[in-house]
Amino acid sequence: MALIELYNLHKTYNTTKIPVYAVKGVDLNIEKGEFTAIVGPSGSGKTTLLNMIGGLDQPTEGKIVIDGTDISTYKSDELINFRLHHIGFVFQAYNLIPVLTAKENVEFIMLLQNLSKQERENRATELLEAVGLSDRINSRPSELSGGQQQRVAVARSLASHPSFVLADEPTANLDSVTAESLLDLMENLNSKYKMTFVFSTHDSRVIKRAHRVVTLEDGRIKSDELRKVLQGNES
Repeated sequence: MALIELYNLHKTYNTTKIPVYAVKGVDLNIEKGEFTAIVGPSGSGKTTLLNMIGGLDQPTEGKIVIDGTDISTYKSDELINFRLHHIGFVFQAYNLIPVLTAKENVEFIMLLQNLSKQERENRATELLEAVGLSDRINSRPSELSGGQQQRVAVARSLASHPSFVLADEPTANLDSVTAESLLDLMENLNSKYKMTFVFSTHDSRVIKRAHRVVTLEDGRIKSDELRKVLQGNES
């Protein structure tokens, strides 16, 4: 059974007189441990698809199964709870809370999970060390560079022990050196912990690193290129 299973997925927006068909009949399986990029030009549906996988948006038609659980018909409060315990997010704009320190930002997800203060502090410190920020745990976002803020965001995405991490254009606001460093970090986390990463991106640096590239065009899968077979799945 795949970690992420999408069946005949459609998303239509009716906010204007003319319906917008953002995703049209996507079928896709993603296995645990993948490092996959969903790519395509602006308007291809890649961000919409990522948002549906993450439970941030609901499909108009079709089914989404995450780790054996069908979330397609979940109501808003059920999706919030599911995201909290199963999915990590890394956003283009970092989305850190300005008044909190790096450590407190990482702890915030665990606070929502009602973990003890000691558990929160220990895991946040461990994760910030893992992303190379052990000396900046008490810094607020305004005191960190863009790359450092994105590293905090990566640490936060892992705080809840998620099944996988969704990264929406995570390198878009970073210079080349910082972007490559962030990708090194994510690849290391993928290799060391078998953490599944799914990217929505048009960044060639991300596409070059991806082990699998799924290309969307006009809301449909145009191609699906597997570049690296998962360890243990070789024929």
